[in-house]
Amino acid sequence: MMNKRLPARHARLLALASVFVTLLAAPADAQLPNAQIGEAVPRDVREVYQKGLDYLLSIQKEDGSFGSGTYGGAGVSGMGVMVFLASGEDPNFGRYSGAIRKAVRFIVRNQDKTTGILGGRTSHTSMYNHGFAMLALSEVYGAIDERTLWRESGDVPADERRSVGQALELAVRASITSQKKNKHGGWRYGPDATDADTSVSGAVLVGLLAARNAGIEVPDEAIDRAITYFQSMTSDSGQVAYSGVGGFGVSVPRQSIACLVYALARRKDVKQFNATLGALTSDLGSASSGSYLEYGRYYEAQALFHGDVESWKKWNERLVRELKSTQKANGSFQASNGPEVGTCLNLLGLALNYRFLPIYER
Repeated sequence: MMNKRLPARHARLLALASVFVTLLAAPADAQLPNAQIGEAVPRDVREVYQKGLDYLLSIQKEDGSFGSGTYGGAGVSGMGVMVFLASGEDPNFGRYSGAIRKAVRFIVRNQDKTTGILGGRTSHTSMYNHGFAMLALSEVYGAIDERTLWRESGDVPADERRSVGQALELAVRASITSQKKNKHGGWRYGPDATDADTSVSGAVLVGLLAARNAGIEVPDEAIDRAITYFQSMTSDSGQVAYSGVGGFGVSVPRQSIACLVYALARRKDVKQFNATLGALTSDLGSASSGSYLEYGRYYEAQALFHGDVESWKKWNERLVRELKSTQKANGSFQASNGPEVGTCLNLLGLALNYRFLPIYER
């Protein structure tokens, strides 16, 4: 299923490496490569992020996972992988490379080798896990050295030692198989569900769009069906419904998810994109308002960045202040879904300041 776009991804990574080499010989006031639309990463952002990275490193389990119970599994481990990658950490070298590789191995080992579902299919969060884990594999694909990925894996059975590319192709296939069973063209908690909601559908669709960006073949039909579903769930005023049983309502997380998928799917020309973006920018409010706080921050940061950079800058300034004041001494953030998830989501909300992840490219 891999297509010919992969070499371009490799070229981008090599180009980034060459920029770093150039900077080593450049004057001290040379602009950093992550300053793509403005000044370099502010000190407050770097300090908050560094403390968060060290916290995640300290709580990572021996099997490579982050979190536990309901708020654990492949999805949270995928978030952890993205947090490290988002600030430019290398999966092959450096202080955090071992943690990244361990988490990637955990995600791959917990993929159903028959169905391709990442993180199991029995939990009510299975497709959330699948979507976030697929996104993480998409972001690390092409950056990690596959030749050394399993070198530290001990006695892991051979049938669990898939490459990232193989695991990602299986995950994409599983997503499409699940969507074909769904009358709405979206996704719900389980892979065999026939109903859909915009939250789970957003997690899976973003993963598919990232996989396509990484060079994995994703049928246009699958993207079109999912976007059509989101359009049907978006009102003219930019409100986004949750599922078939609920009506439209003001929800920053849902509005942000819809706005983001329209942007990533290159559908900024549809009226629903402008409606959701308008709803977000007309009242930016506080970066810490609403329910599902950290989850909302994660998506709103990306939606504003892809839709209206000036609005994102204003929103981001408040977010930095709030996170700096609420971060615990150990680098974590307290959240209703646990400090591991809360820390990952808050840091990923900050990660647009770095803009290393391919999914963050405008």
